[in-house]
Amino acid sequence: MSAVRSTTKLHLTGRESTFLVPVYITATVTLLSVLISLVFWRSGSLPGTAGWIEGSQSNPGTVYPLVGFLSYMGVASVATPFSFALTLGATRRAFVAGRFVWDAITAAYIAVLLATLTMMKIAADHWFDGFYIFDITALGGGDIGRLLVIVFLGVLVALTVGGVFGAAWVRFGARGPQLIAAGAVIAIAPAAILLVPEASSFLAAFEAWWLAVAAAALIALSSVATWLLLRPAVVR
Repeated sequence: MSAVRSTTKLHLTGRESTFLVPVYITATVTLLSVLISLVFWRSGSLPGTAGWIEGSQSNPGTVYPLVGFLSYMGVASVATPFSFALTLGATRRAFVAGRFVWDAITAAYIAVLLATLTMMKIAADHWFDGFYIFDITALGGGDIGRLLVIVFLGVLVALTVGGVFGAAWVRFGARGPQLIAAGAVIAIAPAAILLVPEASSFLAAFEAWWLAVAAAALIALSSVATWLLLRPAVVR
């Protein structure tokens, strides 16, 4: 347990990347979203109308930059400190467990951050101009409870999946992430081809909790895959 705690503390030494960079990215995305909304406003769209609200809430642009950054953070959180952690005495299992604790802390922090910004935005009547940035459909449509669950699980997925790519790099070098990506494409493509004819019936029966179960399964599989890749990895 002490080794797990030490590994978590090792990851938390990067305070800026853990706690400040998500704020920087969120602020940048918010500014860009507002500027884009202003362009549509000046081109004739009217804030507050049904079309404006539907279009704004259907735009997941806020999500993409965060997912990209978090995936990169997941890669770096394995590739960068792995050798150093083992040098300090951590076992490979303790490293993976401690890193997962850090993943959960980061996910909870970002979930609370976005929930706070969403509540502030709703309280200000969408910044008095009808701009929908965080209370979008992809983040629960303004439902704070749903947003917390979506963001927490989404961040965990991005970090743990990124960790698999980082572990593949540690284990196999530059070819590792390429092999993982190729394997994912080979596995997903046939499944997509088989499921496309059933898409309409699938969507008709779709329940939101399916996504939560899928996210939990992906997090678990990614964590196990990270450990399996790191177990025989050579410390450089």
